[in-house]
Amino acid sequence: MKKSIFAVCDLEASYACNLTEYLNERKTTPFEVQAFTNVESLEKFAKENEIEILLISTRAMCNEIRDLPINRTIILSEGEQISDLGYPLVYKYQSSDDILSEVMEYYVQDHPQPHILSLGARKTKLYGVYSPIGRTRKTSFALALGEILAETKKVLYLNFEEYSGFEELFQVKYRMDISDLIYFSRQREGGLVYKINSVIQTFHELEYIPPALSPADVRDVTGEEWLAFLKEVMDFREYDVIILDLSEQVDDLFRILKECDRIYMPVQDDMISQAKMKQYEHLLHMLDLEEVQEKTFCIHPPVQPLQRDGGDLTQQLVWGEMGNFVRRMLWENESENG
Repeated sequence: MKKSIFAVCDLEASYACNLTEYLNERKTTPFEVQAFTNVESLEKFAKENEIEILLISTRAMCNEIRDLPINRTIILSEGEQISDLGYPLVYKYQSSDDILSEVMEYYVQDHPQPHILSLGARKTKLYGVYSPIGRTRKTSFALALGEILAETKKVLYLNFEEYSGFEELFQVKYRMDISDLIYFSRQREGGLVYKINSVIQTFHELEYIPPALSPADVRDVTGEEWLAFLKEVMDFREYDVIILDLSEQVDDLFRILKECDRIYMPVQDDMISQAKMKQYEHLLHMLDLEEVQEKTFCIHPPVQPLQRDGGDLTQQLVWGEMGNFVRRMLWENESENG
């Protein structure tokens, strides 16, 4: 089963081609994206192929296009004042991620059921990053791990902490976050794969879904809902690895840890930290969860302060002591496995 067609038509050839190239490079985009730089070629293509989404500039839009059998048409606006065309508008001169986000928002309103190839047969690895000990540089490690793995794999990072601090840390304002996806999945059946595309962000090659803004949003989600969400992501998106940056506030935490292929657990060697670890291990034994302990790798990530004026924060991790630690760890794991 082939992916559905997402057509981009703009008389500015370089824009149409660059946007199309970017969207196709994002292998998790659930469409095959085709570029058109004139109306004639688009018309010819549409008569022989079914177009699911058409993103077309105002200068290219015409009556001939209106008559084509296209499921969803969205206008690529340059900000000019235009009369109501009867189609939703997306501003042309913004990031490609934001364009895709808005297009998927419009699309999911009318198409709750996904019409794309299921990737359920693909084995996505789940890597959990968790520690019962506080202040262990867990998130710094998880981000560095994700960025480095994403150099050669398709990787998604999910943060389940009550307070991730991402908006302040990375100086961004998120339109939506992971709690919106959970709310969406509660309200309607199907279509989550498209909704994800309207929320997802990137750190270079690493994709991530913005963490929940409110701690209550994390605590309110059941373990069953988290697992169902992860299953749908793995069924319909082409990831090699999903990294779960977990916290104690996640409902049914041990059940989620059981689903992980590998668990990285940052630890410290002081007396209090060791006492917490003993209690955690004792609890695993009481609950007959030795399998969780068997796939847990205790690690000692280095201390690496980040500097606001030192440039890209995640790249500071990747090319600093933390990155060196992660690369060495991954190399040792590969050596042990064969």
